[in-house]
Amino acid sequence: EVQLVESGGGLVQPGGSLRLSCAASGFTFSNYAMNWVRQAPGKGLEWVSRFNADSSTWYADSVKGRFSISRDNAKNMLYLQLNSLKTEDTAMYYCAKGVGPLTSAFSDRGQGTQVTVSS
Repeated sequence: EVQLVESGGGLVQPGGSLRLSCAASGFTFSNYAMNWVRQAPGKGLEWVSRFNADSSTWYADSVKGRFSISRDNAKNMLYLQLNSLKTEDTAMYYCAKGVGPLTSAFSDRGQGTQVTVSS
């Protein structure tokens, strides 16, 4: 059974930073692309970033240059470093397992961790 557990969210002021973590289990982590997606209040799901199985990384234009994705295959962990946070980054953040090694389409996601950016 695929399990994804996010942590690291919280309340931060504009311009601040957070580091989100995702602990994965139940599948061969290194074989799959892993994504971060988010959902702001009253809005749909938005793809944020992807770390492919070939170590290539991709970002949504809205976060490029501010967020950084990483993974530790030995520990089955996915991370997202959030810098220069803006109020519009407020959302529930989910890690999501890709359906393959090089795709943002995902089959499973965790329960999420809340990020609130406010002064």
